[in-house]
Amino acid sequence: MSELLNGLKRTHYAGLLRDEHIDTRVVLMGWVQKRRNLGGLLFVDLRDREGIAQIVFDTKVSQEAFDKADTIRGEYVVAVEGVVKKRESVNPDIPTGQVEVFAEQIKILSESEVPPIHITDEDGAAEKLRLKYRYLDLRKPKMYKNLLFRSQVASVFRSFFNSEGFLEVETPFLNKPTPEGARDYLVPSRVNPNKFYALPQSPQLFKQMLMVSGIDKYYQIVKCFRDEDLRADRQPEFTQVDVEMSFVEENDVIAVNEALMKKIFKETLNVELETPFMRMPYKEAMERFGSDKPDLRFGFELKALNDIAATCGFGVFASTVEQGNDVRAINIDGGLETFSKKGLKNLEKFAKTYGAQGLAWMRFTEEGIDSPILKFLSDEDIQKITERMEAKTGDLVLFVADKPSVVFAALGALRLEAAKQMNKIEEGVYKILWVTEFPLFEYSEEEDRYVAKHHPFTSPMDDDMNKIETDPANCRAKAYDIVLNGSEIGGGSIRIHTTELQARMFKALGFSDEEAQEKFGFLLDAFKYGVPPHGGIAYGLDRVVMELLNIDNIRDVIAFPKTQQATCLLTNAPGFAEVHQLEELFLETVSPKKEQA
Repeated sequence: MSELLNGLKRTHYAGLLRDEHIDTRVVLMGWVQKRRNLGGLLFVDLRDREGIAQIVFDTKVSQEAFDKADTIRGEYVVAVEGVVKKRESVNPDIPTGQVEVFAEQIKILSESEVPPIHITDEDGAAEKLRLKYRYLDLRKPKMYKNLLFRSQVASVFRSFFNSEGFLEVETPFLNKPTPEGARDYLVPSRVNPNKFYALPQSPQLFKQMLMVSGIDKYYQIVKCFRDEDLRADRQPEFTQVDVEMSFVEENDVIAVNEALMKKIFKETLNVELETPFMRMPYKEAMERFGSDKPDLRFGFELKALNDIAATCGFGVFASTVEQGNDVRAINIDGGLETFSKKGLKNLEKFAKTYGAQGLAWMRFTEEGIDSPILKFLSDEDIQKITERMEAKTGDLVLFVADKPSVVFAALGALRLEAAKQMNKIEEGVYKILWVTEFPLFEYSEEEDRYVAKHHPFTSPMDDDMNKIETDPANCRAKAYDIVLNGSEIGGGSIRIHTTELQARMFKALGFSDEEAQEKFGFLLDAFKYGVPPHGGIAYGLDRVVMELLNIDNIRDVIAFPKTQQATCLLTNAPGFAEVHQLEELFLETVSPKKEQA
């Protein structure tokens, strides 16, 4: 028999004790949350992953157990044996508040120093400290509940796809670097000098080849990697729920995934979703909400004013339209009360972070319209703007005049910011939609060429096949994103499945035949041997969980996340490699340039 546990074997989780366990002998194991010595009685709050139970050490029950309990401190790991009794002073704030355990023996399993952070949800510790001591942070009930919920969501994904006849297939992590998409994480090959693997940004090509293989329905919950600038909802390594289906069109993929979402919401939140979900073309989403992931929980929609601006007396508006750019505005319904003149200056600073050169405004007060641009506008101009914006007393209208991309970005962000400041976003409301008909291409000023909006394997819409070479800017894709409360939680497309169309796509992206063969020859070769029409989708599991829990920071739903500098404060990764390791890989390091240091 092991001396470590004195033959004790855990019988129950502390946090699951209830009235029905009264007079039951139990063995509990966990961490000491708090200890209170009241003379002949000593109370210990014992915590495990399911919650807290109160343990009573009474000298009348066991002097030895009392004396040993008097030596323990916070975060000691202990095993306790005793009998569950009705609690004299009920604690209605915790699920175990009706009962307590009278201890007959205690075994100290591990001692603890004073932890650098408090193990409570309201500890207020800085995020850097929380990430450095993540193993302590994860002891908090809130963090455990987040990971438990994540596990439940992943389980629903698996059970749904298994029940629908999908096969879970693993694809390789060590892949060939590709020229499209985000920046790869590269892994040097020791046995193939001067050559590199790339960690997968997505299993895209392998899942397409699984369709060529006849697998028909595939899914995988898989780690993916992108070496890109990070935000609150991004990580350099993330978990993707990857899906692909054969012999399907857009409606088939969407139907399956709407059934999936219904199941996830029902089984994790007990929320009934109505299907089919709304669908909105990309162009409409941008023009109404300034975003391809619109939040539909509130209004403040964008309105175009180019026709009015072109002939108005305000030169900034008129010249913007003359140059082929945009003048648009949003009506912050009831925003007058929230945003003072100082608040408007802050909104202007906010808009400038999205590239806007300025922010014009009109305040609709009891005394009339207040605006610095009023003197440049005729009464007719003002009336037209008021009618177009459906403005009334108490409203605030915000204008941006610039390139369309800047106008959409600035006003799209402003409507979100205004809604947050006005508390317009109601919790517990879920607005979900499909954004469809994305552009197939987008122009990269950095590369001075058109690049794939999603990836180069997305099929163009049938009506736009002839635009691939002649009008790429207006060529639409058979692509669809699923958006929940203003966050893209998944995206996919119908794929190209013919060698001829894939070759046209590569050529439109600037690849020569030789380059296409070098980078994607294995896919093109596979396409020679009978390819079913296929399409799929990929979800960001981290982001799905984040949105379902209404959490702002993706790091709070990942056990061991990275910082926005892609570092791990717990392990201090990334680190320097030993010289002999670099030599084995035929590598040497160089000092960064001064401006990068």
